[in-house]
Amino acid sequence: MTPVAPTDRVLDLFHGVRLTPTQRRIAHSLVQHAASAGYLSAAEVAELARVSQPSVTRFAMALGYDGYPALRRRLREIVAGGGAVPAPASGPAGNELQRAVRAEVDNLHQLAEQLADLGRVTAAGELLAASRPLPVLGLRAAAPLAAYFAYFAAKVHPDVRVLDTGGSLLADRLEQARAAGASALLAIVLPRYPREALDALREARAAGMSVVAITDSPVSPAAEYAEIVLPAAVGAQLVFDLHTAPMALAMAVLQAICDAAPADAQRRLEEFEQSATRRQLFVG
Repeated sequence: MTPVAPTDRVLDLFHGVRLTPTQRRIAHSLVQHAASAGYLSAAEVAELARVSQPSVTRFAMALGYDGYPALRRRLREIVAGGGAVPAPASGPAGNELQRAVRAEVDNLHQLAEQLADLGRVTAAGELLAASRPLPVLGLRAAAPLAAYFAYFAAKVHPDVRVLDTGGSLLADRLEQARAAGASALLAIVLPRYPREALDALREARAAGMSVVAITDSPVSPAAEYAEIVLPAAVGAQLVFDLHTAPMALAMAVLQAICDAAPADAQRRLEEFEQSATRRQLFVG
């Protein structure tokens, strides 16, 4: 059995705990520095998370500890007790690019284990399938993923609207979707988390829409505004992030949308294929 990675063991500390946005920033910083988390002072954690040192103390108490020293002892215990993750069976660690790709493989394995429980994905599919129209939010780094999802979702859903630009137009388009009957929003929110994306989630919830968030961690800032949080780790080994697992999760959500209304999905797919054949869209 593969030992649990330090990141996962630290993340387990926060499951089921309702954290404030500031506390989520602290938790996210500890997850990002899982291997050394148990050796950081409160001041160092505060600097990493860009919060005050008293906020770190309050964070530890929110988790049920007397103060940060007690939490730090626990962090040392869980990191030291889990052992190291072995090198891949395929051979040595390899060069930087190989390590980055292997880390993405690990992220996909983690996502596969997470999907053993289909409850949240199934619930997300039902919410999104019922929304007419279906707005899909993705700003900055998440914009290509939102467009990729929407391209395929439009084949099985009658009205998919991509929200991939910020500014005042984003609020306009969100209001228009709600006025047209949208009951749910799919938001893809990835590091570095755009402030406009979080503002849009806040506005969507205030307007009565359910929010399904695909994000990199259960303690990401998007979690505060989402009814259903679907995490998928982002690769951070290269200069720019790798989004392999979030893209796979997005397509799993689309599968859940199809499963929520299989007859409608099949009918729309058949109609598209007939249209594609008539217009000779593809050569193969």
